[in-house]
Amino acid sequence: MPRSVLVIGSGPIVIGQACEFDYSGVQALKALREEGIRTILVNNNPATIMTDPDLAEATYLEPIEPWALEAILERERPEAILPTVGGQTALNAAMLLDQRGSLERFGCRLIGASPSAIRAAEDREEFKAILHRQGLETSRSFVAHSIEEGLSRVGEVGFPAILRPSYTLGGAGGGVARGEGQFAELLAYGLAVSPVHSVLVEESLIGWKEFELEVIRDRADNVVVVCSIENLDPMGVHTGDSITVAPAQTLSDKEYQWMRDWAKRVIRAVGV
Repeated sequence: MPRSVLVIGSGPIVIGQACEFDYSGVQALKALREEGIRTILVNNNPATIMTDPDLAEATYLEPIEPWALEAILERERPEAILPTVGGQTALNAAMLLDQRGSLERFGCRLIGASPSAIRAAEDREEFKAILHRQGLETSRSFVAHSIEEGLSRVGEVGFPAILRPSYTLGGAGGGVARGEGQFAELLAYGLAVSPVHSVLVEESLIGWKEFELEVIRDRADNVVVVCSIENLDPMGVHTGDSITVAPAQTLSDKEYQWMRDWAKRVIRAVGV
């Protein structure tokens, strides 16, 4: 159990990142303090509850950038970093620290999710490979790292094509391309938005039913499906614009059990 933890906040609400992270960050800070762990918080948004002075022992209103985080690590010397309650912003910052060797240099480790688990879940190409190794069928797709590569291979999936940049959430940088001109435009933007300049291009499943499972797993390999969620709108309508209901309404018991079993296999394979 670490004696001190740096919690990375999510910053302001932006497109491409959900907006419940202030609440989750507050709960994380309270839980850590109840365990007697010293908490250090960094957030670049003062208009949050988590930055209230009585929640963390030390609070920094600084940019969530590697250079700022490294300065905090050098000063505070926390034993661990918790990035999972700060959304995509915190996850990307934590991965940059890992890539720069900062975690090893300051004797710090990530808790909540390891760098390998974050990489497996966020890198679209690696995540697809994990699913295939588990035997789960996925839509036809390929990963493009340049406009030229994308244009030369888009015939493999056809139009409309779905573009999903790596290391982004909420559809940031993604879209539906219905022709070559629109595809090149969306791909250029997606490559620019992705921190690793990688975009998954896949065949369209517009019109299919969309379901979600919220799953958690602990270090003892206990897996719990918190709830099932059904989107009332079909695939093709952005999740942020779609009405959802929980639990799912139109799944048969057999279909739900199939999804539950696969969700457990996937979360274990990813390493969350």
